[in-house]
Order: sequence, then C-alpha cells, then structure tokens
Amino acid sequence: MSAKNVLGENLQPCSLNPLTGFYRDGCCNTSNEDFGSHTVCVQVTDPFLQFSIAKGNDLSSPRPEFNFPGLKAGDNWCVCAARWKEAAEAGVAPPVLLNCTHENALNIISKADLTYHALIE
Repeated sequence: MSAKNVLGENLQPCSLNPLTGFYRDGCCNTSNEDFGSHTVCVQVTDPFLQFSIAKGNDLSSPRPEFNFPGLKAGDNWCVCAARWKEAAEAGVAPPVLLNCTHENALNIISKADLTYHALIE
C-alpha cells in the first residue's frame, strides 16, 4: 500500500537531488523509527535555514560523513513537522509542497496551516 499525502493522494517524491527523506528515498516517508516525523516537504528559504541554525540544527553546512551536501535556498527537503510548525509560529515557515507532504504531518500541523503555506506551482 502506498503512503498518502495530506491531500489523500499517493505521496509524491520531495527531492532526489539533494536526496531527502528519513530513509533517503526522496520521499517524506515515515515510520515509528522516525521520532522527528520528517514528513513536511518544503522549499527551503534563507530565513528558515537561519532559524534552523538558531535552533541548533544547521542544515546549510555540508556533512560529508553523512553524505549530506548542505542545503541552499530553493532546495526541497523533508523537515520535521514540529520544527516546521515552530518556524510557522515564528513567521519563517518555508513553503510546503502538499503533494509531497506525508499525511502523518497532520498529527502535528493542521491542514489549514499547511495549505496556507502551500507552494503554488
């Protein structure tokens, strides 16, 4: 059975370059092992990257030991639902790709909030 997105459809890939997801499968798939709930597919912005650094999670610096290239504005990435919600409350939420955001994000974030911040393509 395929994973579903917040729209109730099949979950679509978030990013293959850089390769994202808790399982590094390009999708915001999740399971009980994913304690951070990396379920929200976003298009990263500079304000969000700075916010993330301030919260102790530097997503912009490369970490070759983890095969992580570092993110730049415009990259798509699966982020933790709670961190995205925190960023939204601080006014720096990056835009969301709804068709690539796992339905489990709705356990933490309202569909209305995700839709409000949806990336219109």
